[in-house]
Amino acid sequence: MMNYNTNQLQIRNNNKYENFPQSHQLITTLNGSVATSQTLTTTATFNNNINSSASNGNANVAGSEDEISKKLPKEILLRILSYLDVVSLCRCAQVSKYWNILALDGSNWQKIDLFYFQMDIEGPVIENISQRCGGFLKYLSLKGCQSVGDQSIRTLAQHCHNIEHLDLTECKKITDAAIDPLSKHCPKLTAISLESCSLITDLSMKALSDGCPNILEINISWCHLISENGIEALARGCNKIKKFSSKGCKKVNDPALNALANFCPKIEILNLHSCDTLTDSSVRNITMNCPNLRQMCVSKCADLSDQTLVCLANNNPFLSTLEVAGCHQFTDLGFQALGKNCKYLERMDLEECSQITDVTLAHLATGCPSLEKLTLSHCELITDDGIRQLAAGSCAAESLSVLELDNCPLITDATLEHLTSCHNLQRIELYDCQLISRNAIRKLRTVLPNIKVHAYFAPVTPPVGIIAGMFVNPRYIDVFIQSTIDITEFSEDL
Repeated sequence: MMNYNTNQLQIRNNNKYENFPQSHQLITTLNGSVATSQTLTTTATFNNNINSSASNGNANVAGSEDEISKKLPKEILLRILSYLDVVSLCRCAQVSKYWNILALDGSNWQKIDLFYFQMDIEGPVIENISQRCGGFLKYLSLKGCQSVGDQSIRTLAQHCHNIEHLDLTECKKITDAAIDPLSKHCPKLTAISLESCSLITDLSMKALSDGCPNILEINISWCHLISENGIEALARGCNKIKKFSSKGCKKVNDPALNALANFCPKIEILNLHSCDTLTDSSVRNITMNCPNLRQMCVSKCADLSDQTLVCLANNNPFLSTLEVAGCHQFTDLGFQALGKNCKYLERMDLEECSQITDVTLAHLATGCPSLEKLTLSHCELITDDGIRQLAAGSCAAESLSVLELDNCPLITDATLEHLTSCHNLQRIELYDCQLISRNAIRKLRTVLPNIKVHAYFAPVTPPVGIIAGMFVNPRYIDVFIQSTIDITEFSEDL
């Protein structure tokens, strides 16, 4: 299944300063500390830059700093430092007082990404960054910084009026009180992510509408308090929006989508995953009023029918990505229309579109020459003949690189024989395709030696009973057995 949003939070240890010395340098530097002989020695030791004693090491650093300062003017040094990342700048700031001033000059801090320090970043750090950077700061990612609260964002808004891109994903303490100052002081804001900021309500949407008319991208996924009223207010004031994501927002309904259709005709990327009350009528309005639509996700919107696909085909010929996983009402008829009119499709996720058959693959094979990734997981009516037609199509030889066939029970070894003509195929998923044999996979890999095949093989599920002295629920017997047999031959290439 495709991941619309590929930026999941990195699993990290809860230990303070896990990335020491990088994290230590970042926190101490941004909190205003200047390097001491002890921190210089610690930094040098960790970075293997100074192997002599602490005093000799510090003398060498000081000498080098004096030498550079004499030969290069401040403007040149600042230009050099502007190419460094956050960690490198903090290292430079630990060298001496003069380098501290240069490294922490606001002109070097136009783009800051603190994602990898999310467990260590607290409010005072953000406030210090805001005061140091001022109007230079344009891009700030606080993704996953769950200790950051409203006060930090207020300070940011007051000092960084030129901020254009702000990522507050997973900043769970953020409320409407943080968004209001952004709307008052940051009119240049063009992209904001409030994903999983569960305390955000319609008031924030109204505030952004009033003060940030230049917003092009907004992500409110999993903000379950935002309703149609907030979306309408946002759409009225921010009519330049090109990218909108409301994944998991159950209150984003037909009136909300109609507001986007009426006021935001420039939308190119739209993610409505799990907005499960949407119907064909509102999607039709979007397709008709947003002719530049390139990427569309309506996965888990189970009330949609073939009308949605026909409208997309008729109104959005430049569509490149379509995700419709779990849309059980879609049939071959809708995909026939797509195959006929959407010749630029590159990625399609049709997982659990249980009514589609080989006819769909025939239409995609002839009408979508640019198709690169196709997900057919749990499409249980797909057979070898459908794969044969796909492999013989215009997309097979050059474009198709990923094919997912998990839980397609009618697929056999013949499918892999057909796929030998797909010379660009890099990965194929065959989990729980019980009619696929190891031998067939070996043959496929002789023709396509670089392909990654993901599959496992399990014996027939035994009756409920005792396995290795344990009672096993029949629901989990397959998983238990699969873990006891050798499945590494193909899965190691994951």
